[in-house]
Amino acid sequence: MKKILFIPAIFLAVAVSFLSSGCSARKAPPAARAPVIVAIATVTNLPMQIQPPPVGHVAAYSTVTVRSQIQGTLSRVYFKQGQEVKMGDPLFLIDPRPSEAALEQARANLLRDSGQLEYQQANYARDLKLLESKIVSQNQIDTDKAGLDAAAGTVAADGAAITNAQLNVEFCHIDAPVDGVAGALQAYAGNVIEAANDTLVTINQIHPIYVQFAVPEQFLPEIKQQMALHPLKVSAHFENMNMPPPRGRLTFVDNTVDTATGTIQLWATFTNENNALWPGQFVTVDLTFSEETNAVIVPTQAVQTGQDGEFIYVVKPDQTVEERPVTIGIAYGDVTEIKTGLRAGETVVTDGQLRLAPGVAVNVKSAGTGNTNSVPKNLSSTNSTP
Repeated sequence: MKKILFIPAIFLAVAVSFLSSGCSARKAPPAARAPVIVAIATVTNLPMQIQPPPVGHVAAYSTVTVRSQIQGTLSRVYFKQGQEVKMGDPLFLIDPRPSEAALEQARANLLRDSGQLEYQQANYARDLKLLESKIVSQNQIDTDKAGLDAAAGTVAADGAAITNAQLNVEFCHIDAPVDGVAGALQAYAGNVIEAANDTLVTINQIHPIYVQFAVPEQFLPEIKQQMALHPLKVSAHFENMNMPPPRGRLTFVDNTVDTATGTIQLWATFTNENNALWPGQFVTVDLTFSEETNAVIVPTQAVQTGQDGEFIYVVKPDQTVEERPVTIGIAYGDVTEIKTGLRAGETVVTDGQLRLAPGVAVNVKSAGTGNTNSVPKNLSSTNSTP
């Protein structure tokens, strides 16, 4: 015969109430977390150009100080100060009359001494025949030979004097030794020129032209490596520039790092066809020492560093974030190259990362907060190629 177990109603009610409350606690959803306000940017696929912006100055490709090689009175000036001149253009005329007179005198001396040389030659030949008949002595022959040699030497000296006089006549005409721009006149028509001691004018060659600038020494290994692969492009900028920036290429790296400043001097050559650059002018230089086509670029502030390396918060279509490990490449200023981990078109967080974790919802800062979801200007500007 089976026993029937009777449970008091009060205990049954307590048990049902306890089970009901336990199930309700497990099924209740967690309290919703408010989205985190962040700033974002779009991952860009652009040529990567790292451009340290040093301030440099323009230097003439060559500077020539024009002086006279002879003394005399400056008769004429053929150019104006600041005028662009070509190699061979006449610049100055030194009074040529004294030099021309010296040339005529040298020619007259040659004519006179040539006659003396002919006499000595005939005399020597005649005495040689007389020597065979024992009419003259060997001593006479030796004397004749000495006179002949002296006359020949005099004629040779006269020839050299004529050459020197001809050069002096040519030196009266001073021409431009290089293409360039003439500076201020240092002597005017009527001045007496004291040969090499007096500067007449200085000419600066500006086609091509140099730009000299310095970069921190930490860029030197990258510059040397890239120079071995291809020419490095350089552009120059200056105030009130109303034209495209002049373009050039790096041609010279100094052989010493300045220990006082920790920088190294670089020289870039520009064709300067439109005379945009002028010697002594200060310019801001953009040196593209590394250029990679279709590199993945993000704002530098998007890159975070954790225990396992660099990572970036990526905004997913559902407006939550994902922590994405990345490998960074070249970084300079406001932009960083991402080697692996991102692709162009993805959205990354650039501000507000401290309050984020994987899966957290985000809202984008409005334009009124000073941050928008547009790509920074300095990032998009890397799309220009010198």
